[in-house]
Amino acid sequence: MNGAKTFIVLRLEAPLLSFGGPIVDNYGRNRRFPAASMVTGLLGNALGLAHEDALILNELQERLYFGSVIDRPGFLIEDYQTVDFSQDFLNATGWTTHGYREDRESSVAKATHIRYRPYYADCCCTVLFTLQLPEKTPTLAEVEHFLDHPVRPLFIGRKSCVPSCIMKRKVLQANSLLAAIKHLYIGGKLLVQLPAEEAANLDEEHLFSLFDCRDWLNQIHSGERLVWEGEIDLG
Repeated sequence: MNGAKTFIVLRLEAPLLSFGGPIVDNYGRNRRFPAASMVTGLLGNALGLAHEDALILNELQERLYFGSVIDRPGFLIEDYQTVDFSQDFLNATGWTTHGYREDRESSVAKATHIRYRPYYADCCCTVLFTLQLPEKTPTLAEVEHFLDHPVRPLFIGRKSCVPSCIMKRKVLQANSLLAAIKHLYIGGKLLVQLPAEEAANLDEEHLFSLFDCRDWLNQIHSGERLVWEGEIDLG
């Protein structure tokens, strides 16, 4: 990432938000920072992409270069959810978000299913991102436009997590992601997650592999990336 780059700044803030992690049996987990797959899905939603656009989503995820700052940690709560699949209306006609009917029949056992899903309450997180090959379609300029004019409503992790403020805050120029963060914040200590290449002068003990990418074609999480996570002091 040599030379000045354009970074788009997003503010992820909502009464409840989810940075979903692995699900084991009925229990969900919440990551401390937004996953690469979540940010990719957010941008894809703004662009109007569907799961059928798996190749575009995979490429968008590969081009994505981002870091996150926890502005307000909030607190973790757990939602107890049940759904009774024996009810007829769950196996009949539904309506999509695009306004057309969809006839379906559930493939799950017709019984009551129980799930536990975590959320962060009163949390705020800033994401700064750019795209490798910014002129490649979708271009960074197109992504910026559709964040201002999204094709579909945007949410933070789950459809119930509706943002409480305008998500795109600003666009800035910087030589690196860390420089962009220092430009955005004036002093203080920040809890951040950065790509490993941003951590040349930071403590190597905070480097670790993160498995938060998605194979959009096969609808599974796979692949890893090396990140630095910890507190930095801007003085």
